[in-house]
Amino acid sequence: MARKLQIGVMGSTSDLNYTDEVAKAAEELGRNIAKKGGILFFGAEKDFDSLSTAACRGAKSAGGTTVGVTYGKSKDIWQKKDVDIIIPCGLERGGGRELVLVLACDAIISISGGSGTLTELAIAYQADIPMIALNGFGGWSDELAGKYFDNRKRRMVLRANTPKEAVEMAFSEAEQYRKKYEEAKSNKK
Repeated sequence: MARKLQIGVMGSTSDLNYTDEVAKAAEELGRNIAKKGGILFFGAEKDFDSLSTAACRGAKSAGGTTVGVTYGKSKDIWQKKDVDIIIPCGLERGGGRELVLVLACDAIISISGGSGTLTELAIAYQADIPMIALNGFGGWSDELAGKYFDNRKRRMVLRANTPKEAVEMAFSEAEQYRKKYEEAKSNKK
């Protein structure tokens, strides 16, 4: 039996003043990931809400499993009640925590997003992890949807127009990513 797919949701923190509409879309991402049987991975914040924690709430409302990767050494996070597993990475914001979070995922979905989301997308690009940007909510997700990071054109940031479409794309891409990884591993034997 194959392990469950690990799908990350990356997005703006509340200090970027996103709207309730964006938060509802993030919750819908989480719900849809849970309904498809995936495990939601997200950036667990210590001091305020975020679109990632909104996705966590959505996943829990549908009975899903959630994993929050947080910075520092403490498990004291904002969204405690909906998190099944908290992973303190011992690192700070600005690259360290984002690296651990993204590398744990089989695909990531971005929604809106500031500099942290940009960092997470860049890490996914370098690691060849599928990226889906939910279009229409601003931020780096809208800027990068349908584009490559550079002229190497290793992997495009795929554009999705609805939360349901984003999750469908993420699962499809994650399956392909997993097969590619498993084939590479079996070829080394």
